[in-house]
Amino acid sequence: MTYQNVIYEVDAGIATITFNRPKALNALSSDLLEELSRAIDEAAHNEDVRVLVLTGAGDKAFVAGADITELAKFGALEAKNFAQAGHDIFHRLQQLPIPIIAAVNGYALGGGTEIALACDFIYASENAVFGQPEINLGLIPGFGGTQRLPRLIGKNLAKELIFTGKMVPAADAVKIGLVNSVYPQEALMDEVLKTAKAIAAKGKVSLRAAKQAINNGMDADLATGCNIEVDAFALCMTSEDAREGTTAFLEKRQPEFKGGI
Repeated sequence: MTYQNVIYEVDAGIATITFNRPKALNALSSDLLEELSRAIDEAAHNEDVRVLVLTGAGDKAFVAGADITELAKFGALEAKNFAQAGHDIFHRLQQLPIPIIAAVNGYALGGGTEIALACDFIYASENAVFGQPEINLGLIPGFGGTQRLPRLIGKNLAKELIFTGKMVPAADAVKIGLVNSVYPQEALMDEVLKTAKAIAAKGKVSLRAAKQAINNGMDADLATGCNIEVDAFALCMTSEDAREGTTAFLEKRQPEFKGGI
């Protein structure tokens, strides 16, 4: 499958989607969103893919937001369709059963922050900057920022960032829980891939179960969430991965997970 606005690669069970409009700071155009949708589908349908990494081409931006030259021409219906398309794609991204890491190098503004929020966690370079500056255009976040950001960092802080449109450097982003870890720019992808390889070596069934239990449980009360975990744990025990993991432990060797159900 050919792409013009993203680069899709797979190596050793790790798929990487690179936003590839560096001259436009990887801004989200309709064409890029359509290609992102196809790349997500490609990763979803490849049983060999254990982990997905999202990053941006160049050293200036992950994604610097929506393409304003395109956005400025929209009427209400076109804006709704554009926002809905983004929501649909980011929801599918979030619902992928594999772990997803955002490797944020440079600006992640507007839709860039929103894409990163749809991933399972974020590693950032020291020059990364996050923000929801849509308020400065007379707009609000349109790709999930008003919903995912407060769920991650808390309602009041999210309101402050969205109401002011101010930017958050990586050093502050890690303090408020938006980012897991910050690295020198030249080391970012090495650190991301180190974590991705460690995750990819785990059992595919248990990774899927853990992600689904966490995500589904977060939208439920504690008792319901615990019941979700019990059911997921029981299903894991029926998998080939669980049999291999427990057997390897008893035999004092490293497990070799095959991803079997």
